[in-house]
Amino acid sequence: MKRYLFRIIKSKIISVILTLIVILSTIPFLLVLYFIIKNGISVINWEFLTSLPKPVGEPGGGILNAIVGTAMLVIMALILSVPFGILVGVYLAERSEGRIAFFSRLVSEILQGVPSIVIGIIAYLWVVKPMGHFSALSGGVALGIMMLPLVIKSTEEILKLIPREIKEASLALGVPYYRTILKVIIPAGLSGILTGILTGVARIAGETAPLLFTAFGNPFLNFDILKPISAMPLLIFTYAVSPYEEWWAKAWGASCILVLFVLSLNIITRLLSRR
Repeated sequence: MKRYLFRIIKSKIISVILTLIVILSTIPFLLVLYFIIKNGISVINWEFLTSLPKPVGEPGGGILNAIVGTAMLVIMALILSVPFGILVGVYLAERSEGRIAFFSRLVSEILQGVPSIVIGIIAYLWVVKPMGHFSALSGGVALGIMMLPLVIKSTEEILKLIPREIKEASLALGVPYYRTILKVIIPAGLSGILTGILTGVARIAGETAPLLFTAFGNPFLNFDILKPISAMPLLIFTYAVSPYEEWWAKAWGASCILVLFVLSLNIITRLLSRR
């Protein structure tokens, strides 16, 4: 009886300790989130979201160029990484053995661990230097490279969870292999694939280092992918290191918007992963 009570007490003590550890681990995140929102929310208004930056000393101005630039860069990264990443993920899920699969999986894992600044240098050598100037295209290439391994890994893992009986039933009905993959297998794992894509977007949305070597920044509104473009992380970096207090305030406002955007993507990802 005493041993039984001792085990119950020990179990409850461990549960309490683990609960405290979880709470303590969330405190730094909550403090950072509170500090960013506290300093940034007062700056955000309609003019801040819909107007271009103004010279130092002039009141007003906004970050429209950075918002549009971030959207363009993310869209280009999606176009470059999602189709190829899904194809590679499908291949690895269907052909998990062999040298090609081993090499592809190894390259994907190594690429996921490469620092973002190194990817920025690679995009600079591959795109910026041959073109002779910075551009939004080079920034999209850098972010697409960063996003690619996440799409590959999530696609491979989710497709491996789909029962083989589903594919075998489709093939038994005479459906060609390629149509089985496109119409049966990929739709069955679509929620998991979307989760990986959103995770990738959340990762690249706040990257600054690769954009310093590629997109470079632009104080004007630009829709040409062959010219330099602004982005939220670049604007935050530029304003944060400046000596002007009004730019610091705008950096807080841009940080607040970016953090809330990434937080929303993570919440959506968690909801999709539960399906």
